[in-house]
Amino acid sequence: MNEGDRQALRGAPGGDPPSGAAPARPAPSGTDPGRVDRTGHSARAGRSGDPGRPGRTGTVLTGLAALVAAATAVVAGLSMAGGDRMGVVLPLAAVTGLLVAALAVTRFAAYVLLMLAVRSCVDLFKLSGPTAGRAGGGEATRAMDPSTLLAVLFLLAAGLWLAAQLRRNGRLRGSPLGLAMLLVGATCLISALGAGQRTASLLEALRILTVVVMFVVLEQLIPDTRAARRVLLACYASLVLALGYTVVMSLAGQPPSEVKGSFTRISGPFSQSTTFGRYLMFLVIFGFGIHRFLGRRSRVALTVLLTASLGFLLLTNTRSAILGAAIGLVVVAVLHRSRRMLVGLVVVAVAGVALLPAVGERFAQITQARSVGGGPTGNTLEWRVAYWTDIVTLANRNPVTGIGPNMTQRETAEAKKPHNDFLRAYVETGVLGLLAYLAMIVLTLHTARQALRRAPPGSLDRGIAVGFAGCAVAFVAVSAASNVISNVVTLWYLFAFAAAASAVARTPAGAAPATGPGVPALAGRGGGTST
Repeated sequence: MNEGDRQALRGAPGGDPPSGAAPARPAPSGTDPGRVDRTGHSARAGRSGDPGRPGRTGTVLTGLAALVAAATAVVAGLSMAGGDRMGVVLPLAAVTGLLVAALAVTRFAAYVLLMLAVRSCVDLFKLSGPTAGRAGGGEATRAMDPSTLLAVLFLLAAGLWLAAQLRRNGRLRGSPLGLAMLLVGATCLISALGAGQRTASLLEALRILTVVVMFVVLEQLIPDTRAARRVLLACYASLVLALGYTVVMSLAGQPPSEVKGSFTRISGPFSQSTTFGRYLMFLVIFGFGIHRFLGRRSRVALTVLLTASLGFLLLTNTRSAILGAAIGLVVVAVLHRSRRMLVGLVVVAVAGVALLPAVGERFAQITQARSVGGGPTGNTLEWRVAYWTDIVTLANRNPVTGIGPNMTQRETAEAKKPHNDFLRAYVETGVLGLLAYLAMIVLTLHTARQALRRAPPGSLDRGIAVGFAGCAVAFVAVSAASNVISNVVTLWYLFAFAAAASAVARTPAGAAPATGPGVPALAGRGGGTST
């Protein structure tokens, strides 16, 4: 067979078929001729019906979704008309929970980032009243809070995801800090099982466990500092939402606030001003830590956020948060060797007292005497010492495992939380819980130290290490005279920063920081101006 015959059998491209060959089968009507498979059928996605129309399953699901949305709107509307807050919140929470559950199953990393971004505003839909600092009560209502439901969903989703990671990889990424936090969670659960009011104690243990699991999850999701940047973006997205809500409500003439004694204190999207203050404390300290290492646009945006945050922090009139922020910012300024920042702190302090006299009056109360059971704004050091003396003997009932988380205020006439997390760990979780808590504190500071040693100079890694070091010192200082562990929402962000710092601490000494395309705007290299 010569070359011409071979070419005739193959058929020239675009030419007539060879003699005796069957003509090519035309593409079915209504299909793209360029997308025909080997059998001559269309490769379109739909297998039946007109092209572009959803299949029967999609139609059914769309109809069900519309029906659920309509039913939810009707139930919520009727409940709102009747003044039933629970009837409004629960249907919306149920639908939102289903959507979030679907996201958790399909895109777990995106689900975790979403939780960090919106958690600061979840308390807007809280059904139970404020509980910080005093007896909670209403455990049934508190169990139906959206924050509690989201915590349960998070624990379930995280447990399944961690089990899948363990099965696939054979091990989970961990750190000594993560192990200490797991011990804190375990001692809380053990203590809660022996508490006099088990339901209330287990709810508190559940809330603390979400912080522990969040840290463990973030350690898996942050193998390096490149991934840490996405987590930081989610954290500061939450700050945008919190400040945005506070600003909008203030401009509308209804600033979110609470009245304590003679003071009106801004509470933001949280149920208490103390929670808002401590949330801002951590975000401000860490923000000043990373500020100089961002790109120009990111620095401008963060400057606006930090300025507004400092103003609202003063308006919360939360002494522990204001002092904690001052301590943390001094640490950041010293580590950055920034004299300008130290001078700026002094200027802000003087201006704050001059423009907001209530702040100075609030701090002046430290010198005022107050007996146990006194007014709500006289929480002086003298009162705290007296209260600590009263509650330390509660641990004698069960010195090994304590009386149970969240039980101190239910066992005293003052009906308040300990206002000291170290003492609380001993009274409520016993010697075992105190040892676990002390280990967590020590390893938190150790993680900050290791990150500072490993972070390359002039990189965002250095900013992460410095920012977390300031947060860690502030956390320890404020915990000595406040109920920081009770503000679980603020701990989400503290330990999100801890997970980022842990990734920096794992970086081999001398390794270059991660750079390259695809890095978010927050990932600016060094060279920016000092804060």
